[in-house]
Amino acid sequence: MSQQSPDREPAPVAASHTGSRPLAAGEGGGVGPGAGTGTSHGAFVPGQTGAAVAPPPLPPEQRARLDAAFAAVMARGMHGLCFSPYLEGQQPGSQIGKAQIRERLAVVRPHTRWVRSFSCTDGHEQTPRIAHEMGLKTLVGAWLGTDAAINERELEGVIAVARAGHADIVAVGNEVLLREDLGEDELIACIERVKRALPGVPVGYVDAYFLFEKHPRVTAACDVVMTNCYPFWEGCPREQALPYMQQMLAKTRAAAPGKRVLISETGWPDRGSAFHGAVPGHEAAMQYFVDSIEWAEREGIEIFWFSAFDEAWKVGAEGDVGAYWGLWDKDARLKFG
Repeated sequence: MSQQSPDREPAPVAASHTGSRPLAAGEGGGVGPGAGTGTSHGAFVPGQTGAAVAPPPLPPEQRARLDAAFAAVMARGMHGLCFSPYLEGQQPGSQIGKAQIRERLAVVRPHTRWVRSFSCTDGHEQTPRIAHEMGLKTLVGAWLGTDAAINERELEGVIAVARAGHADIVAVGNEVLLREDLGEDELIACIERVKRALPGVPVGYVDAYFLFEKHPRVTAACDVVMTNCYPFWEGCPREQALPYMQQMLAKTRAAAPGKRVLISETGWPDRGSAFHGAVPGHEAAMQYFVDSIEWAEREGIEIFWFSAFDEAWKVGAEGDVGAYWGLWDKDARLKFG
């Protein structure tokens, strides 16, 4: 998620995902119609700072339709889920055992075809093998940050996982450029190293959608471009979030012509404080999930929902919304429907 290195304060650790950074006004590049002109013609414009207004609860009939739509998506299964196996009291740097990975994967297995992992150290390197054993495909990440020793272990780990046959796609780094943890040349060197080590395995990089346009050399180095798209963290009201996210994807595709592009993260929190016009909420999270997954199915878009489980440790890093992005709560109970 696009947030200013919450996993890296005060010292870098190998993390299972980054969290979500609220973008500064205009940082997202102005993908909405009318961006930069002062006129939105009804569409969301980045940098708008209108007051957040929580919508009233849906009338019973509309809520019943939403519940049914959510249940239908879960029953037929989505393309992919962002997966962290952390339990209460664990956080990045905790050692993760294979039994808890298997237990958490068993929860999501009936509802997704792919899982995305974020690290290949501290036990997370076991996730892709276990996922494959359970019939799931894997997008396997190497976590890169400011610590060269951790980076080396991550790169060695992801190469070993893929050589063992357990990576269907490899992501070399997540939001490294957004956090400014590495320079462009350093990141490209890591991507190229993994590509040389893994002929035949698609290798790419994950970052906020607007950075692929800003870093064309990184984009060119990728076999597959993986874009994180968060209307919430640009203050977009839920009602306009799907078209705004579609424009984020379009911006990435324009920066990567001819390349495979997938949405590596999108989501909506169900609890916590509003961010400009974006209001967390139970029904808002359900509706954005249903809208996003149904659209992706219609258009053949590869999409990974963020995230599988709530993670309590993230409150300290991201504020009160940080712990509430999951489809399941921290105790693996489905929150919706």
